Amino acid sequence: MAKTKITALIHTCDNALSVGRALDSLRACDECIVVDHGSRDETVKVAKEHGARVVKAVPGVSNGAYAQNARNQWILCLLPHEAIAEDLEASLLEWTEVEQDANQMGFNMAIREQNGAGWKSVEPEMRLANSKQINWTGELPPANPKVPSLPGHILRIPDEH
Repeated sequence: MAKTKITALIHTCDNALSVGRALDSLRACDECIVVDHGSRDETVKVAKEHGARVVKAVPGVSNGAYAQNARNQWILCLLPHEAIAEDLEASLLEWTEVEQDANQMGFNMAIREQNGAGWKSVEPEMRLANSKQINWTGELPPANPKVPSLPGHILRIPDEH
């Protein structure tokens, strides 16, 4: 049985300080694509150093359209100031070992956000999307509370600009 493969998709603009951490957390992914929206800092260099394929954003093209650049059907969407926690990484690695339902739209993931007082949980979001079942225009797939959740967390760490 073939392993289910995942492409990570991250949109960036001047995220040199955080995108490396995001890319380092994507060990469960077979491919990482960084869509750069005109960064003037070292974002593109950092992304390439971390093994990502960098695509230059085209003005007027919706963010979700870049999922078409992926080699794999399953797209994991991450913001440049987020990282996959170890518990979610373990879930993703297990998930890739099982044949997935081709009709499944996607999976939600819990998010923990760092703030001045520590960490707080925010609403789960669909971050693992089946590109054959869903299209989206924004940076992330649309919310869908009906899709199943994978165990684990995405950690959201505010940018240190």
